[in-house]
Amino acid sequence: MNKYIAELIGSFALVFCGTGAIVINEQSNGAVTHVGIAITFGLIVMAMIYALGDISGAHLNPAVTIAFTLAKRFQLRQALPYIFSQLTGAFIASFILKYLFPDNETLGATLPAGAKMQSFILEFILTFFLMLVIINVATGSKEQGMFAGLAIGSTVLLEAMFAGPICGASMNPARSIAPAIVSGHMEHLWIYITAPVLGAAFAIPVFKILHFKKIQNENSPV
Repeated sequence: MNKYIAELIGSFALVFCGTGAIVINEQSNGAVTHVGIAITFGLIVMAMIYALGDISGAHLNPAVTIAFTLAKRFQLRQALPYIFSQLTGAFIASFILKYLFPDNETLGATLPAGAKMQSFILEFILTFFLMLVIINVATGSKEQGMFAGLAIGSTVLLEAMFAGPICGASMNPARSIAPAIVSGHMEHLWIYITAPVLGAAFAIPVFKILHFKKIQNENSPV
């Protein structure tokens, strides 16, 4: 149960601080700035990994949980409770932001700035790179080393920095589902559910190809 609570808290923090930065930027006429929003997302991910990584692995993201499960680095029976916890934390955060800023229209929901397929492809590629970093520094149930949080947080910051203005740089279904449903802007939600899941899943076979010899040696009975 402590793992599920950790995922709920971490996902709450991610959505509350990340989408909160977007909402406050809109409410304050750009005081936070796009750069500030990207930094906020990167820093809160890094902080939650260091705070909760040794408890739950700090997935904070259904796409990451699904990818770890496909890679057989995470138990299938824990996947659904993890995803439920992540979504619960995200929804609590969005409801609180709705209460704090009732006049805000989108609550930080991810919406395409251009064509739908443009955002779909961007989200797929962004999540692919993010998962490729994650699977190289984490086991699935516990983060490895002192630099895991820095590596993953920096990747989120980097991708949000350059792609955020076009697709929102969600890379996380929970981060997109909660503000979309609470704000009522669900017209493009399918992009931010399917693209991150497919992108993260695609990173697994690529990782296995790149590390084929290492994985083969680990599985060798000798």
